Amino acid sequence: MRALFYLLTAFGVIGLAIWAYDQNQKTQVAIRDVRGLRAEIRALHEALDVQRAEWAYLNRPQRLRALAQMNFERLGLLPLQGGQFGQVDEIPYPLIGAAASTGPEDTL
Repeated sequence: MRALFYLLTAFGVIGLAIWAYDQNQKTQVAIRDVRGLRAEIRALHEALDVQRAEWAYLNRPQRLRALAQMNFERLGLLPLQGGQFGQVDEIPYPLIGAAASTGPEDTL
């Protein structure tokens, strides 16, 4: 009876050791995956920063002004001025208490 108990205990310890080793390997794989994902995220952030810097460089007002002047004959672009925008009082707001519209032609 004692030998059976020792044998079952040994098998239990061996089984737990195999389980612990398996869990350790799965954890190491997960850690490697997380490190790879973090490195990829870091690289994507750096690429995004480069693209933002390039966008800011290409959208400099001086550069855009020069491009508009170079292509004036073809595009006819003029600089924006305050008089080109409408006033707030020119916006047609719907009347309060007006009848409910029945279709899109009523909103015009």
